[in-house]
Amino acid sequence: MNRHAVAASAADHPDTISLSVNGQACAVVADAATPLLLVLRNDLGLNGPKYGCGLGECGACTVLIDGVAARSCVIPVKGAVGREVTTLEGLGDSRCPGPTQQAFISCQAAQCGYCLNGMIMTVEALLRRHPNPSETMIRQELRHNLCRCGTHLEILEAAREAAVLRAQASIASPSEDKKL
Repeated sequence: MNRHAVAASAADHPDTISLSVNGQACAVVADAATPLLLVLRNDLGLNGPKYGCGLGECGACTVLIDGVAARSCVIPVKGAVGREVTTLEGLGDSRCPGPTQQAFISCQAAQCGYCLNGMIMTVEALLRRHPNPSETMIRQELRHNLCRCGTHLEILEAAREAAVLRAQASIASPSEDKKL
């Protein structure tokens, strides 16, 4: 179901929850305790965040809430009301990937791709706080994101490359810096 259809069907329902996702206002009909991940995937059709462990341990479901990495499988949808939720889709798309996404593509930092959403979103949150992180900071930030395929070296390389690409993008268009 697309966002417009969700918004139209939710308009007069008593369990309507209003959210801001990827810069767009949307409304969904859901119990307030429903995990944000399920609303993003099932109601809004945003499949970047993945269901992994369901316990907030693996990182596959990571989104940004007000720019901070958060595990959407353990956050009730009511916890996102009045806040800006950014999913992988909000960073860019296949035609125009964001700098962090482009770095992961360029460094071939994926095998199965299941952990990729969490890795990219975690790196994005880090780079928003620390545009030029040290290797130690990157490793510390990613320590709770699980990858079973063993692309850890490529993921670390992609995180370093993302910092470079984000810096280049902010130099190229300083007015767009806040959107990065």
